[in-house]
Amino acid sequence: MPNGAQALMKTLADAGIDVCFTNPGTSEMHFVAALDSEPRMRAVLALFEGVATGAADGYARMADKPAATLLHLGCGLGNGLANLHNARKGKVPVVNIVGDHATYHVKYDAQLQSDIETVARNVSPGFVRTSQKTEELCKDAADAITAARGLPGQVATLILPADVSWGENGQPCVVPPQPVQPVADDAVVKAIAEAVQSGKKTAILLGGQALREASLLPAANIAATCGVKLFAETFPTRIERGAGLPPVERIAYLAELAGVQLADVEHLILVDCKAPVSFFAYPGKQSYLAPESCTVHTLSSPEQDAAASLHKLAQVLHADSATPALQQPQRPDAPRGRLTAPKVCKAIGHYLPENAIIVDESITSGLMLNALTEGAPR
Repeated sequence: MPNGAQALMKTLADAGIDVCFTNPGTSEMHFVAALDSEPRMRAVLALFEGVATGAADGYARMADKPAATLLHLGCGLGNGLANLHNARKGKVPVVNIVGDHATYHVKYDAQLQSDIETVARNVSPGFVRTSQKTEELCKDAADAITAARGLPGQVATLILPADVSWGENGQPCVVPPQPVQPVADDAVVKAIAEAVQSGKKTAILLGGQALREASLLPAANIAATCGVKLFAETFPTRIERGAGLPPVERIAYLAELAGVQLADVEHLILVDCKAPVSFFAYPGKQSYLAPESCTVHTLSSPEQDAAASLHKLAQVLHADSATPALQQPQRPDAPRGRLTAPKVCKAIGHYLPENAIIVDESITSGLMLNALTEGAPR
């Protein structure tokens, strides 16, 4: 009979989780040993917890499935919070495993003892659980996996006491399949179609899963047929761009510029996102950026199928066979002269290879990036 860590490893691997970004300590050594016994699981050692959590976030965004983390106690979790915050905001699936002292050792309040659950709830409000028995560990893990990869995705934190990990009689669990995503209901689609056909200035704001090709194409069909403007949220979890895809204008970071973009919009349709707000509050400035005269509609929430909902709306609008405007291939010339931020963006646009992944953490230095990469290889 496997110990708890070995059974946990099999439960993770059977569920398709095949990489774990780790920064372990003494309490996690049985988990580390179990990694060696599961050939389907790849362990990636990070020398700082913020790297482990950032890697898990980025991996899950691109792989469309959860990564696991392994962190050492509450202190290690605290070091990784910033990128778990990013994963929470991006609705990214992460199975966040945090080691803890043995259950019987907690009462002694050892040097590294802390309230891990309270720390975890800041970034993992939907699922935090401390496993109390080896026999129940894999059921807890299955629940964490189900929560992480549900709709919307989330950080699910499983706290693993050392004795639960090394205890015998671990029992692997099967994780149930994901449920089918619901689609926007008929009444919602009908009401939004009427708004689009009202003759008033209408825009669609895309976020989350709606910034993939499967959603961008029906959105572009609606835009081409009905004269609707397409926007992307300011900080997308993942956006597919480049030649052959519909161009989408991102809402500006600065509230003043976003206000100009949205000034004359009378109907704003949200697809897997919320209405735009300013990044910070400013004296005398509005925090909510949609105009007061604008009616905001939600076509699909993060719990729904964005692509299918957009296809359904396109069919009602007789736009499903339209010819959308697609970005034509083009590249900027190679930059010359003194190095500047726009020239860095120009160089990226000039040299970008096919199917590249850009991790864009710029603010002011990236202002020209979208314009200079829109026609580069997708």
